[in-house]
Formats: sequence, C-alpha cells, structure tokens
Amino acid sequence: MLGSTHGTLTTTARSARVLACGERAPGGAVHGRARDAADAADPACAALDVSGRPLHAPVPDLERFFRPEAVAVVGASDAEGRPHTGITRRLVDWAERVGARLHPVHPNRRTVFGLPCAPSVAALPEPVDTAVLLVADPLPVLAQLEGTKTRFAVVFASGFAETGEAGAAAQARLAEAAARSGVRLLGPNTNLNAFEYFREDLEGPAIALITQSGHQGRPVFALQELGIRVSHWAPTGNEADLETADFLSYFATLPEVGAVAAYLEGLKDGRSFLLAADRAARRGVPVVAVKVGRTETGARTAASHTGKLTGADATADAAMRQFGVTRVSGLDELQDTAALLARARPPRAEGVAVHAISGGTGAHFADLATAEGLSLPALSPRKQAELHQWIPDYLPVANPVDNGGHPVGDGRGRKIIDALLADPDVGVLVCPITGPFPPMSDRLAQDLVDAAEETDKLVCVVWGSPVGTEDAYRHTLLGSSRVATFRTFGNCVRALRAYFDHHRFTRNYRSPFDEVPRNPSPSFRKAQGLLRPGHSLSEHAGKQLLRAYGIRVPREHLCTSAAGAVRAAAQVGYPVVMKASAPQLAHKSEYGLVRLGLTSASQVRDTYRELTECALAEGVEPEGVLVCQLVDPGIEMAVGITQDELFGPTVTVGLGGVLIEVLRDTAVRVPPFGEDEARAMLGELRGAALLDGVRGRPPADSDALVEVVLRVQRMALELSPDGGTHRGDTGSGGLAELDINPLVVLERGQGAVALDALAVCR
Repeated sequence: MLGSTHGTLTTTARSARVLACGERAPGGAVHGRARDAADAADPACAALDVSGRPLHAPVPDLERFFRPEAVAVVGASDAEGRPHTGITRRLVDWAERVGARLHPVHPNRRTVFGLPCAPSVAALPEPVDTAVLLVADPLPVLAQLEGTKTRFAVVFASGFAETGEAGAAAQARLAEAAARSGVRLLGPNTNLNAFEYFREDLEGPAIALITQSGHQGRPVFALQELGIRVSHWAPTGNEADLETADFLSYFATLPEVGAVAAYLEGLKDGRSFLLAADRAARRGVPVVAVKVGRTETGARTAASHTGKLTGADATADAAMRQFGVTRVSGLDELQDTAALLARARPPRAEGVAVHAISGGTGAHFADLATAEGLSLPALSPRKQAELHQWIPDYLPVANPVDNGGHPVGDGRGRKIIDALLADPDVGVLVCPITGPFPPMSDRLAQDLVDAAEETDKLVCVVWGSPVGTEDAYRHTLLGSSRVATFRTFGNCVRALRAYFDHHRFTRNYRSPFDEVPRNPSPSFRKAQGLLRPGHSLSEHAGKQLLRAYGIRVPREHLCTSAAGAVRAAAQVGYPVVMKASAPQLAHKSEYGLVRLGLTSASQVRDTYRELTECALAEGVEPEGVLVCQLVDPGIEMAVGITQDELFGPTVTVGLGGVLIEVLRDTAVRVPPFGEDEARAMLGELRGAALLDGVRGRPPADSDALVEVVLRVQRMALELSPDGGTHRGDTGSGGLAELDINPLVVLERGQGAVALDALAVCR
C-alpha cells in the first residue's frame, strides 16, 4: 500500500514555495517597497504576471470630466419639438449651476438658448474639457476633435454593440477614432447622469455611483433626498473606451468617497476590474454592486443591452468576493448597503444587540439576523440585572431586549440604550420599530439619535411604516448622520452582514497581485514538452504534467505488451490497477477500460489483452496500458482549470469521483489568490465536513489539498493559453482545461494523490 511521502513542510511554507517566482528567496514574499523596487529595476517584469496579464492599471485623471470648466454640446438645439432640445436645456442649466462655460455646436444655428453657437468643433472659441455628442453619427465628430485638446467625449447615440455584430464593428471604429484623437470616450449608448445636480449642502463621506444603465442608478441618486451625500455618477453605457474599472480606480483615490455603488450588466475586461477592485480594497473603500446575469435569461438580456460579455456568473461572483466587492440582489439593497458602508465607522465589536418594544418584533428580527450570520451574544447576568432596573423583571433582556414599551415620561429609555451601547461585546445596536406609535415612537427615535451622537458604535433603526411621512422618521431619524435608518428588516440584516464582512476583509487583506509570479518556474519548461496544441493528453501524459508541478501521482508504468505489464506489476507491487491509455479516452470507466485490485501475474496478463481489445472495439488505438499502484481509500476530490471569457484561467475544487456532475459541489477562484482563499474554497463546499472526518473516519489531509489547489493555480497562470504571446512562446498553445478527478485526499499527514488527469491544450 501507499506510504507517506508528504514531507514536513508547513502549509504556509509550501504555499510560499508554490506561489513564489523562480528567483525569489526561499519562503519570501514580495510586498510593498520590495515590490516597488523590483518593479523599478525590471519594468517589463512589473508590467505582466507570468500569464501575460497586467499587474497594474493606471488611474485615469477624470477630474475635468466630472468638474469641467468648458463643455461643448455638438448637435445642440433649442427648436421646439426637437429630441435634443430638452437635453440641451438640461446642460445649459447645469452649466449655469456649476459655473462651467457651455458652447453649443450646430452648423445651421447662430445661437442656442441665447448662447453663441459654433458651426463646428474646429470653430470653438476655446479648448473644452468635454464634448457631448448628440449627433446620430458621432464618428466624423470624433475625427474632428483631433488636435482640439478636448479631453473627453460623451456619445449619447445608441445602435452599437448592443445591436449585434454590425453595431460592434461600428463601436470598434468609434474607439479607434477616439484613440487617434487622444480623447477619452464615454459610451456610446449612455446618457448625461454625470451632469446631474449633486447637492452641496450635505456633509460626510459620499457615495460615488457607476451604472451601465442610467435608470438603474436613480434609487441611489435619490438618497440625497434622505440626507446622504452622492458625489459622482458615471453612466458607462457600452464602454467602448472608459469602463467601470476606470471609474472604480478613480473613485477609490478620492478622499470624499466613502463607498462606491455600481450597477453592472457586464464587464469589459475581467483583469481590469480585479485591479480596480484591488485598489479599492487596499484603500479600504467599500464597493457594493448589483451584477445582473445570474440566470440565462438575465445574461442574455444584459448582453443585448450593453453588448458585453456577462461571463459565467459563478466566476464573476467568486472574483468579486475575492477582492471584497459586496454583491447585492436589488437596487434597494444597493442603496441601503452602500449608504451604511459609506457612513459607518469600523465596528468596535461584532456583537449585535436588538432593542425592541415588542417581544414578537425582537424575536422576528433575531431570527433573520441569526440566519444571515450575525452574532447576537447573550448579555451577561450583570448587564441583565442593570437593565432590569428600568425594565420589568418579567420581560426578557438577554438579547433581544424587550422593554415592553419605550418610557416617555422620564429618562429610563435613554438609560436602557446607553447601557446596551456600553456593553463591550456589543458593536451595533438595532432598534426595529414596526410602525409609528406617538408619542412613544417619537421619544424612542429622539433617544436613539441623541445616544448615537455620543457613541462611536453603530446605531441602526428599522422604520417599518409604509407611509414614511412621520416626523420621527423624516426629521428626527433622517436628520441624523449618525443613525443608519432602514425600511425593512431584510435590508438591515444584509447591510449589517456586509458591514462586518467588509471590515473583516480589509483588516486582513493582502493583495494577491503582490505575490503573483512574474517569471516561469522550472516546472514550466518541463510542461512545455508535454503539451500538444489542439489535442488532449492521455492520462499518462496528463500525470506527467502534474508530476512536473510537484503534484503527487501513483507509481505507474505505461506498457505495450502483456509481458511488460506483468513486469510492471511486480515493480509497482500487488494489488494493482490497470487502465487503457489514449488521448481519446477521457472517461475510461464508462467503457469498461479500468480494472481494480488485480493480484496475480495471470490476472494482469489477461486484463492487458481484454483492455486492448475493448479499446479497439471502441475505435481507439491505445498508446498502451497503465499499470498503477492501488492507493489507499480517502476522500475523493476534484481540482481543475477552465478558461473564462472575461477573467481568463480559473481554478475549481469540489467533491470528485463519479458523482461530481450530479452533486455539482464546487468552488471557484480567479488567479491570483493565496492560501487563505484556497482554504476558503474548501469551506464553501457543502461536503466540507467530509474532510474533517465523519462517522468515525479520521480527518483528511486538508493541507495537502490546499497545496494541490495552489500548484494547480501555478499551472493555470504559467500555462495560460493567452500567456504564450506575451512570453514570446506560441508553440505549446497553452493549457485550455485540466481535470484532476479523482484526487484522493488521504488521512491527515498522508498527502493527496491524483489518480486520473484530463488535460486539453488550446
């Protein structure tokens, strides 16, 4: 049976070895100044990782886009009944409010709304920061902008990539024209939300908004009417040039931005988005996003709307979680979660105390909060005794706290609130008020606001009234920048979950781009000789590929005769496993081409002939028969590589064996990622408990499984189909897919062994 060759390295040390560049010092990771010095010494190495993808993304200077001093409106109109008259009027009013100089452009008008009108962009009286193109065919105008020192152009027209191949080609011509003219292009198929009226009388951290559909940003923009500051709105449209990642990178650098809220229908480039999200994560800026495309119908609709790839939703979801982007389902969640994350201070503790005027209300909220993963710690006996000074003894105060009705005739209500906020285990106080009940609800709201002003802990109120016109809500609660007010229990608990998750994430965040390898490892050269462009590898060749990257496989020999198989079995040691091997045989067990537990030379000899004849009957000429070591039983897992249209190579781990397609219990990550993310992948599996040992079975070697995941990630990066062009090596074609199934994870300390491997080259 199989002995242990797992070694004594800790997983952390093994992970450093797996992820490290070939020239890196043993166990060392490149971070911060060291990385900057390395980048300065070798700009080519700094620009790309080993997969040929960028490691840094420039932050565009968009100040003059959002705060232009001079604007041209091409196609401006003031004629009654014309479609662009209303848009021109809006822009004229906006320019007057913000103090920008607006120049109408139209070949047949001398004035528009009383302003002098230039016949063409070449005739503008001064260089402009932004040109708004209201014309049906913007391509000639973009060409005319060359040499005018115009920085930005907004293309309002639709009918481009969202309409199909011809529209996509027209959009590509727009992008090329913008690049030639030196103009950064917003759109096409966009609107003028960037030039809305942003209130300047509101204080505190602001929300910056990115939407690919202008109407979908309206609920967040309307938060200004509730006293929550919104500073910017980027309506990206089809993203022929400027994209979500550009605006996210820019917003993450602005000190006034407390959170970024986004509505995404697709992403132009997966790596650009990850680099932008990484920049926000490094700076601790929360990003909250609605990303459509969870269903086939949603993905199809999104593609027809913005003309971009939506990507596999599971991959997009994992990528966003990896880089700290909070994904929400609805626009109401988007506004509530972004508002909370923008304004709330970091938590002092992770406990949530629920303060209610009804036992039923407290129980209902506690159920929802606990189901969402929030911690509702039981208050200490001493704290409960303190609360019972002001609350009748027959009411429960362990958490939730039922006060039986907020006192209005004296100061007991405020004392209850202060006592809860003083508890060191409480980081958030939530008071669900299901409906107005003056004067009690009025006094309760005021006490909560007053307490919030004097504490550094978060105070949340759920105002459940559907009316929303009550003074306690409109003036008392919304008038406070220190109280987070919600309208539903669900939005409150989900926003709180995002709040705790965000601060936990940023506390522990280390950018994986600081550790991603830039140069190929010695394993890469070995692998190159095994890859065959356009072909699948046989199991034997696939296992050689794994062995090149230090992934353990059984002892085995590829035999081309019955006598050779008998000799191989003696060397491997009985009992043995025998399999027919050929590139065409991806699922051998389905054709009866796998035999287990052979214990004698005669069995091996007969099985060799049977497997060869069976393969020929299936129309496959086998390259030989594998005689393999029989591995001890363990937990059957699967680890693989696939290619995503947006994000490139991805790594998947899940429960393996013959049930993988039935159970579909998998977790996916987008490289680069570190050991913590590899472990988090295992924790996401529904069958994760199997690795811990169930029904008396010993725990499995999870450390070894994590190491395999990290080594497979290295393969995904180095052998990426897109990487060869950047490396100057196009001969191997790259690894399009890899499926290690089953990967048997043995008892703790015994390692993991890949029993089969399917590899497909581009």
